[in-house]
Amino acid sequence: MTLRNRELAALLTVGALTAIGFATVYTALRSQISGGSLGYAVFFFGLYLVAHVVARITVPLADPYLLPMAALLTAIGVTEIYRLGPNNAFRQGLWIVIGVAAFSATLFWLRHDYRVLERYKYVFGVTAIFLLFLPRLPVIGETINGARLWIHVGSLQIQPGEFGKIALVVFLAGYLREKREVLAQGRLKDWGPLLVIWGAAMLLLFVTNDLGSALLYYGIFVAMLYVATARIAFVAGALGLFLVGSFVVAQGTPHVQERVDVWLNPYKYEHTSGYQILQALYSMAHGGVGGTGLGRGILNTQAGAQIVPEQNSDFIYSALAQELGLIGAAALLLLYMAFVVRGFQVALKATDGFSKLLAAGLSFSFAFQTFVIVGGITRVIPLTGITLPFVSYGGSSVVANFLLVAGLLLISNRANREAGA
Repeated sequence: MTLRNRELAALLTVGALTAIGFATVYTALRSQISGGSLGYAVFFFGLYLVAHVVARITVPLADPYLLPMAALLTAIGVTEIYRLGPNNAFRQGLWIVIGVAAFSATLFWLRHDYRVLERYKYVFGVTAIFLLFLPRLPVIGETINGARLWIHVGSLQIQPGEFGKIALVVFLAGYLREKREVLAQGRLKDWGPLLVIWGAAMLLLFVTNDLGSALLYYGIFVAMLYVATARIAFVAGALGLFLVGSFVVAQGTPHVQERVDVWLNPYKYEHTSGYQILQALYSMAHGGVGGTGLGRGILNTQAGAQIVPEQNSDFIYSALAQELGLIGAAALLLLYMAFVVRGFQVALKATDGFSKLLAAGLSFSFAFQTFVIVGGITRVIPLTGITLPFVSYGGSSVVANFLLVAGLLLISNRANREAGA
């Protein structure tokens, strides 16, 4: 079976699972079986069939499992979002359509040689910094739940940092590929742009009041630095700089300090800032090992309000953990792990430094973002306001992650073609 036929077979399986999951939720909520669930699954499969056809044309030798795993994650997300609120599920579906369009456009645009991006590494670096600080602009910038991460244009709300993450990975892949030999010499002029990233992360933490974004972007930098140099001392030094900088910045940023205090003892703030995380913990505990079943969890009040605020976005993992139980939540995390493993396999197969760093950076950013949000909900680390990739409600995250998948497929296609040659 060819690689693309394997992808098609996996997408057929995802389509069947989507129909079963949506039918289960619809039946639980409305106490009747409807053909709408089949129509939903057909539309969803048709959308990914378009993505498959584009991949068959542009990247015929790419990894066959990345796209189906992304499809399954989005299916899980939309199904649970529908369970929490049908209107939001419709809007999420529109964003998935936009994401598939961006995915297809990227593959057609860069199918001949994506490595042209390396020529514009400094443009991507400046773009990343601009996107990260764009929410600080007056008029369009917007503060939600104490963090200033969004911009709004009319009725459209966008989190530009999601796209800044992709731009940052491209810049670091190009810069580290060029400078990794001389970085070991410790010359300040070579470390200058990297020190700017550290300063930008600290400034980002201060101006956005969000620990999660600063941690994510700086984590990407540290991971790619280690991949490029294989020097654990650089990683230790970078982590030390971040811890010292975060401590200093937190003293002058009450919102960040409050997140740390709630992480250490949420029960002290159970009626205020600790309410959300405690409700999420109770929700996961209620699911037990086997879960309550899709559509049967206690997620909304009788008035229709969500018991856990922002549950369809930041806290969707707690909803899934309640309805799918420990087994289902573990299966979801294993799916994320499988996606990341395939991504790092792409990095290992790549034959040039830029491709290796780009694939490793994209894969790590996906993995680390998942860890940061799940770790925050389960109190492994302080709570953050970033999204669970492909699953949480949010258009910016969905589109950015489709671009990430497109990048990995382009790299995989080139690596497999060169291996075959």
